[in-house]
Amino acid sequence: MSSEAEGGRSAQLKHTGLRPGWTTGACATAATTAAYTALLTGGFPDPVTITLPKGRTPSFALAVEELTDSYAMAGIVKDAGDDPDVTHGALVRATVRRLPAGAGVVFRAGPGVGTVTRPGLPLPVGEPAVNPVPRQMMRDHVARVAGRYGGSGDVEITLSVDNGEEIARSTWNPRLGILGGLSILGTTGVVVPYSCSAWIDSIRRGVDVARAAGRTHLAGCTGSTSERTVVAEYGLPEVALLDMGDFAGAVLKYVRRHPVDRLTVCGGFAKLSKLAAGHLDLHSARSQVDKGFLARLARRGGADEAIAAAVADANTGLAALQLCQAAGVPLGDLVAVAARDEALAVLRGAPVAVDVICIDRAGTVVGRSSVA
Repeated sequence: MSSEAEGGRSAQLKHTGLRPGWTTGACATAATTAAYTALLTGGFPDPVTITLPKGRTPSFALAVEELTDSYAMAGIVKDAGDDPDVTHGALVRATVRRLPAGAGVVFRAGPGVGTVTRPGLPLPVGEPAVNPVPRQMMRDHVARVAGRYGGSGDVEITLSVDNGEEIARSTWNPRLGILGGLSILGTTGVVVPYSCSAWIDSIRRGVDVARAAGRTHLAGCTGSTSERTVVAEYGLPEVALLDMGDFAGAVLKYVRRHPVDRLTVCGGFAKLSKLAAGHLDLHSARSQVDKGFLARLARRGGADEAIAAAVADANTGLAALQLCQAAGVPLGDLVAVAARDEALAVLRGAPVAVDVICIDRAGTVVGRSSVA
């Protein structure tokens, strides 16, 4: 096997020896697929197989099922693999009902699934806390089932999580204004397990493999969306991509000792605002978005006191960014520059040029620094 084939995110995960799991979004999609199939055919597929955004086709055993004349319900127990996820073992249910032709797919929050009550999230206020990618996964699978069995594809999907409201107290949902339960999350459908020591070791191995393959431009990415952005921007091969997750400090410290010509750091605006503020561990349990820091940056970018005060009081980093975008304040660029400067400080003069790209949840670039 070549060095090129041993690098990248999949090699990092394999190296850790940790078992990946499935997101609440994947579980909800599987439950929806099984329930809608039963509604159209009278029988539940068990196990039920779905297709994830990157083409994986996992199968899920049904934990519960119920079929009546008016609805079908199926439930999947979430397996988070070796990740210390508070939702591991939670029962995710989908109840599917037919709607009139032309109604489309409508999402409802059942018991244990939260509702958005404050702006700044990727969903409007009043909507069930079912994130955009899981929504699209469910729409796609409803359409496939409808095409296979002659349905219209017009359905109401009510998602619930047993004991979800209690579990949500251990998450940031209440502080974000997501009330009543958990969010249905996931951009790839796969939970990548993070043991600190194992993942940091995999980052180091990723740098070593990339250097051995002759790669001089590496990218530290917070997840799959930022990886796609970097590939689109620079055409980097998989071996040059480091899945740093929340461990920005691990990448910077190892590259300091094992330099490459250039390091691009790419990630979500909120996470990289933490790096900009001096945090090297970007996990939500260990660092938070500092809205006061963002307000100071906004003032530096020309924001008046009203905008700066609104940024300081924003619900989320995304809400702060949107306020500044509307006011013509380049907060994304300011965060990228501050994050680049923090990275350079950690590198302590190592001969590595650094640039930073901030993206939103859809992968749109919302801020970037020059190379320094």
